[in-house]
Amino acid sequence: MVWYVYILECKDDSLYTGITNDLDKRMAAHKSGKGSKYVKWKRFHKLLHAIEVKDKSEAAKLEYKIKQLERNEKITFFVKHPDLLNS
Repeated sequence: MVWYVYILECKDDSLYTGITNDLDKRMAAHKSGKGSKYVKWKRFHKLLHAIEVKDKSEAAKLEYKIKQLERNEKITFFVKHPDLLNS
């Protein structure tokens, strides 16, 4: 099963990084306020980037690594990887 690591922007310009195996379903959950407490509180604005990975383990490890980065480093990281949204 394919997994995705994604970054989205909230209405307050903050960033949220997460993982999912169904990107469309997860974005619908975020938009409705049911995806995560953070995004529910900050409010979903738009999906910025998504990266495909081979499995849940890889996705979780990459998500953890990204969450340790500063805002600009997160954006740079995603820009350097193939974006599923623009392919």
